[in-house]
Amino acid sequence: MMERTIDSTFANSLLKARPADGHKGTFGHALIIAGQYGMAGASVLAARSCLRSGAGKVTVCCPQKNNDILQMSVPEAILRHDVSATHFSEPIDISGYDAIAIGPGLGTSAETAQALHEQLLAIKSSSSRCPLILDADALNIISQNPSWAADIPDGTIITPHKGEQKRLRDANINLERFILVDKGHPTRIILPTHDVFTCPYGNSGMATAGSGDVLTGIIVGLLAQGYEPQDAAILGVTLHALAGDAAAADLGPHSVIASDITEHLPQAFSRIF
Repeated sequence: MMERTIDSTFANSLLKARPADGHKGTFGHALIIAGQYGMAGASVLAARSCLRSGAGKVTVCCPQKNNDILQMSVPEAILRHDVSATHFSEPIDISGYDAIAIGPGLGTSAETAQALHEQLLAIKSSSSRCPLILDADALNIISQNPSWAADIPDGTIITPHKGEQKRLRDANINLERFILVDKGHPTRIILPTHDVFTCPYGNSGMATAGSGDVLTGIIVGLLAQGYEPQDAAILGVTLHALAGDAAAADLGPHSVIASDITEHLPQAFSRIF
């Protein structure tokens, strides 16, 4: 087992070169399944952060009633409407996507839970081996249906906060198959090999609603660009924390909101470079 504290030099070593002649297809297409009606903000935060992290395209799978909010808040995003007006109700075809994130603001209704399970089975059986990150309500659903954890592909990134992690562990779910982003201060990335990477950056201003949605968006954006899941988790956590520090420096930690973290991602990239 190895333990390492992340610094900007190490983070820089993980950064991929960005070809000068690249186009939007070069930098990947991310799918985000998130945001039941009333929680559209979660999908907005994740989608904007995905794009800010350098992904070429992002599609948001959303209920029909979230259309106007997303079209106005994230005009760069492609929308794929669920048949339901209010929630995620059936799995979708994942062909053509380079990375998938599921969970922010998703809801935990019985129909959504069943749709999630069917989506996981589709991802697991797909020949494309599309990398996956699970967050928030996706993890809450799994903790309520622990036998479904076996249908999550090995090496999936999971990003539970302390309460979600406790529910998963109380359900006797083996988290060692996954890349665990143990959110907190400091945040740790724990690999299936038991190697641990600790991020020393971040501040109390980041303890605000939506901060986790931003992190999910950053990580899926990196996955879409072809980063290995381990590197996407480490680099994503570092960028998130450095952006939070830049936001707190500008605004003070009391006044940081989640969207401020997204808006300060350019400063985070600059610090790593």
